[in-house]
Amino acid sequence: MLNTAHQRTSRRQPGARARGLSLIELLVGMVVGLFIVGGALTLFVRNVVGSRQLLTETRLNQDLRSAMDLVTRDLRRAGYWGNAINGTIAIGTTAVTAANPYSTVTSSGSEVTYDFSTDLVENNALNASGDEQFGARLNGAAIQLQTSSGTWTDITDPRSLTITAFTITPTNTVLDLGTFCVKTCAAGSPGCPTVTVRSFSIAVTGQSVRDANVQRSLRSIVRPRNDTLAGVCPT
Repeated sequence: MLNTAHQRTSRRQPGARARGLSLIELLVGMVVGLFIVGGALTLFVRNVVGSRQLLTETRLNQDLRSAMDLVTRDLRRAGYWGNAINGTIAIGTTAVTAANPYSTVTSSGSEVTYDFSTDLVENNALNASGDEQFGARLNGAAIQLQTSSGTWTDITDPRSLTITAFTITPTNTVLDLGTFCVKTCAAGSPGCPTVTVRSFSIAVTGQSVRDANVQRSLRSIVRPRNDTLAGVCPT
């Protein structure tokens, strides 16, 4: 009994208690923990930066494509005339034709202007009215469309997108129609009917206002649906 009591008393002595972490071990543990936290923070920051850049690129692409879509759809209508039958060869002995008053398209590098009929009442008119003139151009850092009232309106937002280049290059292909006449005429002879097939190559480049390193370029080829007829078949 005495030996057992002595053993229990010895176990409670200070020298017999478990020893804790030393200062060096604690510092090493803290350094390892800091490395792990630092790596996690670095990965998190990279993900945030990558996500922000992806959003910037996506918005830039969307803005450029929207602007390009508006320009191409509007330009494709150039030369539309509701009474275009008057510009074709008349059936019968009398060939009475009228020139399309909406056929003029003017292009000068970064600007293009054109006409097309918008009013059913004026479809029979032989002259385009003042509110039927349209166009697209680069003005400063924004692309603009001309509305029917003659006012130029921004279709890109300079606060988020800077347009650095906008060019419209026309291509005209003249096809002779003299061989299709009842009384044919030689190609290139005065008054021999021709049709001008028009196409426009549009190129636009823009960069993000938030990040100038994010730049994109788009190209598109537009062919107006309304070809230009000229001349008449010989009688």
